[in-house]
Amino acid sequence: MGKVLVTGGAGFIGSHLVESLLEEGREVVVFDDFSTGKMENLPENSRLTVLKGNVGEKERVVNLFDSFKFDTVFHLAAVASVAKSVENPEETHRTNFDGTMYLLDCCLKFFVSRFIFASSAAVYGDLPGLPKKEDDPVKPQTPYAVDKYASERYVLNAFNLYGLKTSALRFFNVFGPRQDPFSPYSGVVSIFVDRVLRFLNGENVEITIFGDGKQTRDFIYVKDVVKALLLVEKSEAAYGKVFNTGTGKETSLLDLLKYIENIAGKIPPVKFAPARKGDIKHSCADISNLKKIGFSPSFTVQEGLKLLFECEMEK
Repeated sequence: MGKVLVTGGAGFIGSHLVESLLEEGREVVVFDDFSTGKMENLPENSRLTVLKGNVGEKERVVNLFDSFKFDTVFHLAAVASVAKSVENPEETHRTNFDGTMYLLDCCLKFFVSRFIFASSAAVYGDLPGLPKKEDDPVKPQTPYAVDKYASERYVLNAFNLYGLKTSALRFFNVFGPRQDPFSPYSGVVSIFVDRVLRFLNGENVEITIFGDGKQTRDFIYVKDVVKALLLVEKSEAAYGKVFNTGTGKETSLLDLLKYIENIAGKIPPVKFAPARKGDIKHSCADISNLKKIGFSPSFTVQEGLKLLFECEMEK
């Protein structure tokens, strides 16, 4: 049996996926440029090979497929900073779009049987109507979102045009251990938790909420995202399809803070600032299609937060 390639495997979501693949007894190759990924996110394992490189470097990608026989490719590598994509669209396009093209091309040339792509709920933009369904109109509003949507279409078309067994998952608001609160794309959960932990340690910090705090998100614990990825990989019904990956439930930022306060006992002072330009008011996934292939979330937001806190307290 061939190996599994995880691009971006040293990152937040990728490293959790790698862990689960190794637990299944599989041989894994991680390809990561370590711009945001960290070596310490990965376990030491004789079935794990870690290589440094960027998916936007075509020659490196071809050499990678030349060196290993892959059965499955999970493509999670991306410049995940929306702000960076706005500042430098050409550079981020190379990783976020060209990299997808190079990987698809190699999968076809080297007879890889399965390709799973990590897309984003950012493709929906600020169009009204909830929960979001996969066949809803899209309105990607940043170079990051445009590249995700364009990549997604190429990924799904690779099944229709060339028979490569592809799928894409639109991640909603993923949270959990190893999410860097200082990264440009850090989720609100990691920022809130970081502030609360520093406050508990006696630091003089506060939490800033942009807007009224009533904005909602579909927060999904990282282990549930991994569960969805592995389920989609094994499902023939998933070929050539895109799946919303969330819980199907909305949580407001004010409720999120309340849950964190229940776990931590106390939280720092909360400051309200004007809403940020371009911020979406409400977001929620319709996960009916993912449920049809056997998915149901294992963790509520509260359970995920509790696990995250336990993990952070152990550090």
